[in-house]
Amino acid sequence: MNTLLKMPLMAILLATVSLLSTEASAQVPAQIAAPDATMVGTIHAEGAQLYECKRDSGSTSSAQSGTLSWKFREPIATLIVDGKTIGRHYAGPNWDHSDGSGVKAKLASSVPGSTPNDIPWLKLEVTERRGNGILSDVATVQRINTKGGAVQGSCENEGNYRIEPYSADYVFLRKNETTEYTSSVKR
Repeated sequence: MNTLLKMPLMAILLATVSLLSTEASAQVPAQIAAPDATMVGTIHAEGAQLYECKRDSGSTSSAQSGTLSWKFREPIATLIVDGKTIGRHYAGPNWDHSDGSGVKAKLASSVPGSTPNDIPWLKLEVTERRGNGILSDVATVQRINTKGGAVQGSCENEGNYRIEPYSADYVFLRKNETTEYTSSVKR
């Protein structure tokens, strides 16, 4: 193909990718946005949120002290790309990729899901990295587009478990690379 023809096609492609990227980031609420990050990839998850029936011990009201309620225990999910299983998501929270890389994170912020049945959208900061691969330099994980997973109703027997199916997209982000200039001249 002619070089002069390739340049306009490349410009159109870059503009399209830039527009799609801007639209995707515009849909993420400011509370969980990561403007200082670059997307590594988005992976869809299908799984369940596991809850346990426990007594509320931290209640300040004596009337509510000891009341049974569902407490989140852990996620159990399969990570899927193009219909193929490429990893798993589990307690920690942890994400393992089939290439041997993995991350563990902690909650940084959240916003409610689209409906009361949907678990919240999250921003999580990575606290631990494992292996070499696609997740090796991930610094932030966002959970978006959640469907289901929220527990409804009361629990009757302490120690009972309840599984709530859910799906979500996990966006893996790395910090933007910045070039720092330092003077090498000794004074």
